[in-house]
Amino acid sequence: MRWTGRRQSSNVEDRRGSGGGGGMLKGGLGIGGVIIVVIISLVMKKNPLEVLQQTGVGTSNNYTSEERAPLTPEEEKMGEFVSVVLADTEDVWHKLMSDYREPTLVLFTDQVASGCGNATSATGPFYCSADEKLYIDLSFYEELRSRFQAPGDFAQAYVIAHEVGHHIQHLMGITDRVHGMRGQLSETEYNKLSVRLELQADFLAGVWAHHAQKMQNILEEGDIEEALGAATAIGDDRLQKQATGHVVPDSFTHGTSAQRVRWFKKGFETGDIKQADTFNAEEL
Repeated sequence: MRWTGRRQSSNVEDRRGSGGGGGMLKGGLGIGGVIIVVIISLVMKKNPLEVLQQTGVGTSNNYTSEERAPLTPEEEKMGEFVSVVLADTEDVWHKLMSDYREPTLVLFTDQVASGCGNATSATGPFYCSADEKLYIDLSFYEELRSRFQAPGDFAQAYVIAHEVGHHIQHLMGITDRVHGMRGQLSETEYNKLSVRLELQADFLAGVWAHHAQKMQNILEEGDIEEALGAATAIGDDRLQKQATGHVVPDSFTHGTSAQRVRWFKKGFETGDIKQADTFNAEEL
């Protein structure tokens, strides 16, 4: 995938390397130290902010909820890569949707707090409609390469584009309609709706690839095969077979490998968002 030297999105929230501490002010003063400064300020009848500034700690602009470990050059590069991919999705969807609202991409390490609750890396990449943010621990890409045998930068781009597809569904009101059916259907029937929701996100990822290629000429030889390899690797049937040795179709929530490949390819080949109705498709 051709991505170096191109525009990076400003909608990336990088929380990688954050620890679980209680917070520090840059300059070395912890929360306990701040409390002491505030007490002293009150006794001296001075503005606590002025005292903090006199200590050299700085103002609230210097506050970070957690100290962040330095990133490696490879981690920096990966952050730049996903930022370019997100920028490409912004360009495409602004072109296709007049009222497109850009989501934020949150990069995290190990665990994260989202508008949909706390999550760990084991959750995998996900989209939260409550705060309109995509979440990913980039170590997932190593798992995609080693565990799922789906290497390549465009396989990684497909993951981002799929989660942005969920954002599109949210903006179109599809997500809320599907989630609203949860209490009205059996688990098996709701799972079938979930599969159609996921396959539509795969289709939308293909639509993005179609238009990104036209707009930015991003594709190199083998890129689409990389995306199809990723779609194949994370099909419900393949994952269940790897995990348990057998397959339970009624428990599928994302679709089979073949279905995921089929809908991504359809989106890529047509580039037509009007053909995204997986919910009324007779054959998935």
